Amino acid sequence: MSNSSVQSVDRAIAILEMLAREGETRVTDLALHLDVHKSTAFRLLSALEQGGLVEQSGDRGRYRLGFGVVRLAGAATAQLDLSRESREVCLRLAERVGETVNLAVPQDGHAVNISQVRGPSAISGHNWVGQRTPSHATSSGKVLLAFGALALPSRLERYTPATIVAARGLELELIRERGWAATVEELEVGLNAVAAPVRGADGSVVAAVSASGPSYRLTPERLPEVGELLAEGAGEISQRIGYYR
Repeated sequence: MSNSSVQSVDRAIAILEMLAREGETRVTDLALHLDVHKSTAFRLLSALEQGGLVEQSGDRGRYRLGFGVVRLAGAATAQLDLSRESREVCLRLAERVGETVNLAVPQDGHAVNISQVRGPSAISGHNWVGQRTPSHATSSGKVLLAFGALALPSRLERYTPATIVAARGLELELIRERGWAATVEELEVGLNAVAAPVRGADGSVVAAVSASGPSYRLTPERLPEVGELLAEGAGEISQRIGYYR
């Protein structure tokens, strides 16, 4: 990113902070605050307005925060609530399964991990939090695909020789029937995983809780047992965030 682009981002942030503090502000006041020409302030406001982050108030020439900020804040709050409410369950699951437990949410066509708990047997220090993982090659992603939280990509990329690259091979209907999904060395050689769906208050799947570990320990034979444990834990998380059958 160029210095001018970084400067524009810094100025846009300063505008949002000023509007949050002042409520409503004129373009001329923003320009003075940023120490820029009025046309530069107007250009930045126009970009933010296009994204729904600011809007013009009834008083012509004055701007205020837009509904887009509320939408972003709501999404961030929901993820924080989900991460907090699931923590105790994930700790318990990690202890029982002995492997790393992650919570992932759908975002921009990927499964994105928002929290992680390492089990007592975990030997890898890899931190999955914040990482975008492919939907078709991860257990969490398969769960989100199966229950409609993510759309199936038009092209399924291969990551290992075991990666499933044909849509029918994902067995999404089977995942819905049994309530959990698994991957066997489909994202990384030597790594297996299993996941179950977490439902929001309206019953829709909003996240997936998963356990992952080395294939020599989290063997294919163990996956059904672990899948049932995760389904039970996912049900408890769902209740904690407002879902009741």
